[in-house]
Amino acid sequence: MSSIKPAPGGSFPAVEVPSLDGGSIRLGEASDGYDWQLIVVYRGKHCPICTRYLREVNEIVRSLKELRIEVVAVSADSKERATSQIADVSPSYPVAYGLTIDQMQALGLYISSPRHGIDVEGPFAEPGLFVVNEDRELRMVDVSNAPFLRPQLPSVVSGLRFMRRMTEAFPANGTYA
Repeated sequence: MSSIKPAPGGSFPAVEVPSLDGGSIRLGEASDGYDWQLIVVYRGKHCPICTRYLREVNEIVRSLKELRIEVVAVSADSKERATSQIADVSPSYPVAYGLTIDQMQALGLYISSPRHGIDVEGPFAEPGLFVVNEDRELRMVDVSNAPFLRPQLPSVVSGLRFMRRMTEAFPANGTYA
């Protein structure tokens, strides 16, 4: 199955997912005084590499808050599975669950099916990282088909710090047609 990838510089797809804290999270719409949002898509409870990555995300939240960038994470897991995994992470950022296949496709994520006896409920999203600005414009995107191919978070923070300090607006990278 192929998927259409969201284009850097374009509008971020409208995706709303339930939050573990109650209510819902609108991906790509920063809240609580933030103007940008960093979205981490993780595979789910079955993935120990994801659990480790989510713990690493905890380490950058403070730096991103200083840059007015909200951090959220989301998976396709059910509320019960997400709650169980997140208990091992103790995140300092909101976590959502229940990504649908249509939402995964809208985000341009790779999707895997249950296989080889792994403990999953159904198709799940492979990793993704998105940075969306105050205008719902996709500024940065990284999608992978494997949990060990993810951006190094200190580099992400460093790059975002550089971008947020620029005095001139510039187009998103990767927009050459």
